[in-house]
Amino acid sequence: MIAIITILILLTCVVLGFFVLVQNPKGGGLSGTFGSISSQVMGVKQSTDVMEKGTWASMGIIAGLCILSIMFASKPQVDNAANGKAPATKSAPAKGAANTPK
Repeated sequence: MIAIITILILLTCVVLGFFVLVQNPKGGGLSGTFGSISSQVMGVKQSTDVMEKGTWASMGIIAGLCILSIMFASKPQVDNAANGKAPATKSAPAKGAANTPK
């Protein structure tokens, strides 16, 4: 089940990347902010509603799938040495008379 969720997360990331790359640029980025004075103080160009809703929906789906993947993740093996318990020792096989050299 975790493999299916991982594949869905990856596909949704590709869709999110598509929505982000298709949108029109809003401004000059850091160079536009610090390099020159813009006519718009705090305003940005409004992207289309479909693109904006698609971006938010994709981010929400990715977040939901990540939270869902935690529910299906397997629990790690518990190490007895880490819990303060003495590790189980293996006893050596008993040496009989057949194993002694003559």
